[in-house]
Amino acid sequence: MSTLAIRLDPHAVDVVIDAAALHFILSDGREISAPLEWFPRLRDATAEQQRHWRLIGRGVGVHWPDIDEDIAVATLMRNS
Repeated sequence: MSTLAIRLDPHAVDVVIDAAALHFILSDGREISAPLEWFPRLRDATAEQQRHWRLIGRGVGVHWPDIDEDIAVATLMRNS
């Protein structure tokens, strides 16, 4: 019997925002999402402001400098 060894790594590598949700793509291939309504500043930001983000702490979170918003991966994991 073989066992698949999966190495979980909860660090964001990419961000996708659509009309309804915020999605973090994690380095281990998982995608976690939360409703955009949970993050009013991000929801109300322009598309350009939403696209202008950077990883913080090597992917433990994401920062949007134009709207001064920080969201941790753990926040989405805890609430999704």
